[in-house]
Amino acid sequence: MIVLEILVILGCLLVGTRYGGMGLGLIGGVGLFILTFVFHIAPGVPPIDVMLTILAVIGCASVLQTAGGLNVMMQCAEKVLRRHPAFITVLAPVTTWTLTFLCGTGHVVYTMFPIIYDIAIKQNIRPERPMAVASVASQMGICASPVSVAAVSMVSILAAAHGVGKPIGVVELLSISIPASFCGVVMAALWSMRRGKPLDKDPDFQAKLKDPEAKAYIYGESQTLLNKVFPKEAYWATWIFFAAIALVVILGSSESFRPWFGTPGKMKALSMTYVIQMLMLVAGAIMLIVCKVKPQEVPNGNVFKAGAVAIISVFGIAWMADSFFAAHMKEIKASLSDVVKIYPWTYAIVMFLTSKFVNSQAAALAAIAPLGVSLGVDPKIMVAFFPAIYGYFVLPTYPSDLACIGFDRSGTTKIGKFIINHSFIIPGFIGVATGCVVGYILVSVFW
Repeated sequence: MIVLEILVILGCLLVGTRYGGMGLGLIGGVGLFILTFVFHIAPGVPPIDVMLTILAVIGCASVLQTAGGLNVMMQCAEKVLRRHPAFITVLAPVTTWTLTFLCGTGHVVYTMFPIIYDIAIKQNIRPERPMAVASVASQMGICASPVSVAAVSMVSILAAAHGVGKPIGVVELLSISIPASFCGVVMAALWSMRRGKPLDKDPDFQAKLKDPEAKAYIYGESQTLLNKVFPKEAYWATWIFFAAIALVVILGSSESFRPWFGTPGKMKALSMTYVIQMLMLVAGAIMLIVCKVKPQEVPNGNVFKAGAVAIISVFGIAWMADSFFAAHMKEIKASLSDVVKIYPWTYAIVMFLTSKFVNSQAAALAAIAPLGVSLGVDPKIMVAFFPAIYGYFVLPTYPSDLACIGFDRSGTTKIGKFIINHSFIIPGFIGVATGCVVGYILVSVFW
């Protein structure tokens, strides 16, 4: 029966992947229905905290985008890139990683792709080199952001777990994930500097240049935000958002900064999950009022739409997975607990593969991290291997990767004939592997 149930779950994941994040969540609901009504498995607990956190963060980020704050950040990033165009292959991924770190979502990268392409092609640099690793870096920044759904979810899941005599909070998690993921990005960027043939030695590219129309399309018009003038409200929104992020870090650094509730002897500090939800709502409200944002325009941005898809995806997949794991926890513990304790890196592999299946870091975390806690995986190991939640680069089906291919008019960023040999796979493996290794070293040395 367990084998049949696993086949149902895998079938739903495979079918759902064909329809993207929204389809993945809905078809996950189909799997839950089959597990409940056919196999008589009691439904588990939906990931309410994760979903509400996504809602709060996306609500704030969507108001920021509508107010023009995201464009302000993009303009600053472009200034850095155009000031040092020869180093675009390293600066582009560092920039996209930083934007994700600040905003909590990798979907901010779309505006940067045409700018990165324009700088690369004008410098006669193979666009694949900076563009592919920039797409990878934008997703790796998620585990480093204090306002990302994945980081907040991880803190929530590990709230009751202990590292070295103290709970693992936002600051403890970020002290490992920020340098680990950043080192991964830098290593992937350094490798990318010499990937592929230079444009003047690439026969396919040179053949395209022989067609005047193709040449005009490849070099085209410059894409830039430098000549854009934004209203003062856009800058206000940016600083309000940064202030909210700073408060998240400050309040997460010590429980003494947060209110305590409960009865004498059983007092507990307010959960950081609630703190982040509150601060995101407050920041969004302040931006809405002070920056004169039209509420009816907020749902029209791509950040809001991506967030809505993420909520549905997490809802269906995580609920289905939780139901299965809750029903068979005894069997799972008996068969896997010793393996995971002896070979803790197997937890990272499971997380990595799950991320590929569900195409979402938050959904993979919601499904696998609680299982890791139940199996007795050392919380320090879970933090060390946090970068492993990014595994959906293995197949080039994620929106940011597809958008990256579309924005590269030279055709150097592409999917190979065997599907698996695409532009993102080697930078992705280098970034994640380096992140996990650095995370493990940092945890071993400092914790």
